This record gives sequence, structure tokens and C-alpha cells, in this order.
Amino acid sequence: MQTNGISLQDKFDSIIFDLDGTLWDSTGNVALAWEKARQQVDYVDVPVTVESVRAVTGMAYDAIFEMLLPDMEVAKRDHFKAICAKSEIDMLDELGGDLYPGLEETIKYLASKYKLYIVSNCQNGYIETFLSHCPVADYFIGHQCYGTKGQPKAENIKDIVNDHELKAPVYVGDTTGDRDSATKAEVPFIYASYGFGEVEEGMIATIDSFGELKELL
Repeated sequence: MQTNGISLQDKFDSIIFDLDGTLWDSTGNVALAWEKARQQVDYVDVPVTVESVRAVTGMAYDAIFEMLLPDMEVAKRDHFKAICAKSEIDMLDELGGDLYPGLEETIKYLASKYKLYIVSNCQNGYIETFLSHCPVADYFIGHQCYGTKGQPKAENIKDIVNDHELKAPVYVGDTTGDRDSATKAEVPFIYASYGFGEVEEGMIATIDSFGELKELL
């Protein structure tokens, strides 16, 4: 854990979390779901792997498929994306993902001091699926995702801040996209280094495991 020598105790009234790479890792089962979807069409030749899913995790859902299939005509790509989206939710409803170690006890501790929220670039229904597998789901007051309005993460963070009248929020995420979104929303950023991305600067602190938030905050 790195804090640049600054105490963050009692600095905030709320914590907004990214989901993938911050609260859980679902890439293994998402890869299974997308590969199952690929087998339902005859126009996607490249197999879906955990590595290919990890490479796009955290991006807006539309941008993911533009990245994976840049040369495919839009109608086909949208068709495949829709099949993947349904297969993903079905698979995760059944199998879930891997909650990061210490999540349950850490969320219980944080909820005693802060209001807790989730903002993710995922599709509609994904956060709800996470919450259905999360033993501390009731501690999260609200959430917002890309699939709700199709707007950038920074705007979704702003919505949570404004809708819930937050005065001093902090955002926890694992990618440069998370950092940039928090910065645009004028919310301080804590970097979760155990996730999928590499962030070199722009954070107020770095945590190397989810449980370190108890000590940090």
C-alpha cells in the first residue's frame, strides 16, 4: 500500500467502486460465455480466451467489440455482441465470478463509515448479477453502468455523486480509464494494483489487495 505519506482517514463521505478488477474477477467465465456465443455464429473465426477478455476488461461494452472485431461490418458485430451479452449474463447468473480476498469483511467495515456505490462500464444486468453472488450486496446503496444510458464512466460517476448528494467521494479502480474517468468527474482516485491495469500516476493512494482499504480508509 502506498499513500504518499498522506492520511486518508475521515477525508471522504463515500466510496464509489469499479467492478471488474476491483471487486471481482469474472474473466474466466466471461471467456467461456463469449466462446459459447462464438460457436453459435459462423462469422467469428478467432477463439475467445481469458487473455483476450482481460485485454478489453474495463472498456465500454460497445468499444470492447469494436476492439475485438474492428474489421467486421457493424450489423454483424452488433448481432454477435447481443449474443455474447445474453450468454455472459446467463453464465454469470449460474457461476458468478471470483470475489477478491477480504471483500466481505472489508465492505462491512467500510459500510460502517462510508456510503458505498458501484460504477462500471458493463452492460445492463451485470452489476445486478454481481450483487446476486455478493454476500454483502445490501451494503451498496446504488450503482450505475454504461448499459443504462450509454454514457461515459465519468458521467456515470457524476450521476452517482449528484443523485446521492455526495460531498466528498473517492473512486477505487484498477485501470488508467478508471483514473481518467474519476479525474474528469473531479473525484479522487485510489488505484487497485491487483486488478487488470497499470496506472503510473494520478492516484492519491495505491492498494495491493482489497483488504488494504480497511487500513487506508
